Amino acid sequence: MSDLPFGFSSSDDDDDRRDQSDAAKSNPDDAARNDPAGATNPFGFALGPEGFGASGFDASGFDSAALGQMFSQLGSMLSGMGAGMSGGRGSGPVNYDVATNLARQHIGSFTPVLDKENSAVADAVRLADVWLDDATTLPSGVSQAVAWTPVQWLEQSLPTWKGLCNPVAEQLARTWQDNLPAEAAQFAGPMLGMLTQMSGMAFGTQLGQGLGHLAKEVLTSTDIGLPLAPEGIAVLLPEAIAKFADGLGQPAQEIIVFLAAREAAHLRLFTHVGWLRQRLLSTVEEYARGISIDFSGIAEQTQNIDPAELFSNPGKLEELISSSASFEPTTTPEQQAALKRLETLLALIEGWVEHVVTTALGDRLPSTGALTETMRRRRATGGPAEQTFATLVGLELRPRKVREAADLWKRLLDASDVATRDHIWDHPDLMPDGEDIDAPAAFIDRVIGGDSAFDDPIAALERTLAAEREGEDTKRDHKQSDETDRTGTDQSDDDNGKTDGEQTDGPR
Repeated sequence: MSDLPFGFSSSDDDDDRRDQSDAAKSNPDDAARNDPAGATNPFGFALGPEGFGASGFDASGFDSAALGQMFSQLGSMLSGMGAGMSGGRGSGPVNYDVATNLARQHIGSFTPVLDKENSAVADAVRLADVWLDDATTLPSGVSQAVAWTPVQWLEQSLPTWKGLCNPVAEQLARTWQDNLPAEAAQFAGPMLGMLTQMSGMAFGTQLGQGLGHLAKEVLTSTDIGLPLAPEGIAVLLPEAIAKFADGLGQPAQEIIVFLAAREAAHLRLFTHVGWLRQRLLSTVEEYARGISIDFSGIAEQTQNIDPAELFSNPGKLEELISSSASFEPTTTPEQQAALKRLETLLALIEGWVEHVVTTALGDRLPSTGALTETMRRRRATGGPAEQTFATLVGLELRPRKVREAADLWKRLLDASDVATRDHIWDHPDLMPDGEDIDAPAAFIDRVIGGDSAFDDPIAALERTLAAEREGEDTKRDHKQSDETDRTGTDQSDDDNGKTDGEQTDGPR
């Protein structure tokens, strides 16, 4: 697609980008200095064009000078690890310096964002937001709309990834120390700090690979269902969108507005549903913290290892830790329940966004139906990046029932109105569960029937208190009425008694 609207340009037809690319090729030293990732792997060794472990490595070009440089870099690596153990930037369960550098290396060359692309994103989001106003009672959540490069996505989303990955990495480090053979642990006591650092580097390497792939694939900041950008910031990634648009056979202008509408709809939820962002991220963390990793294979590997080898050969220790970082985690029933809750919540979010965007754009963009189906298939099948992340963190960020969830929201709207549908987001206890998604009729009946379980909790409390006050008032009225009746009866009896007395005491 050679002419994307709103100022978007494909990577092969923009003169500014081509000039920058040619300059980088003619001045590789300058390009290397300007490249944040550099041309080295996380351990400081020079890499070929295919990255760490490239099969194209030519041993014939390896000389004694290169060997000396390699050992010098190894010394720098170990020195850096020592600094990390003293509280440097690389300390912690995951070496995020390694992850960031390796992710940038996987991203490779990228095209910078042009001013016209930032303007294009702002125009598309603004138009989409106007149309969304007719489809939902939730107000706009966009305070700023910007275009990002893959590297900007990486840098801005890293804080969220830290919260998701740290629990797994912390457990990995603890389990390693707990499962190290007693003799080896006693002998390698001085090396335990290095052990933690190498574990962090191994995990950082896998994280960097996963994020590097994702950075080149995501179309918006909410593309994988998690709120990765700062609150209120709507983000589109022009380079990935240009690749996504190629071959779809749909008008490019409609593709961009469609993606902008999805981003803006996500932000309405994440901005105005106060509990949603934290509930989503805490559910992911809850799942990650309880993952159980089977280290029986590592125990078998370590049984035949000479403790002296662990002390004298850091490469052997690195090999064991690297293999452990890729072990498949096992999940407990509690984790399966957390995973089910996460999948349900993601499906409800994606289903609501799909339903609202279809409602808002269906009569305005002829390609809405086709693009919606494309996004469904894209989320359902996933790609190498999502598979890498699933192996890394232990879960798939692909809800399985988006279609059913979208149908639930549509049927609820058909049976009620927009306000009633969006009212469900007021409190997490009002949300449908997995069974409701499978069989929405009963859920819809409860909502439109005014079941107290789906009323606003504050309003329900106020009604309860009002009813109690009314009951107390009624009891007080009855009590007063009874007292009045008794008083009246007693007075009547007295009068009757006086009359009888008077009649009795009268003249005889």
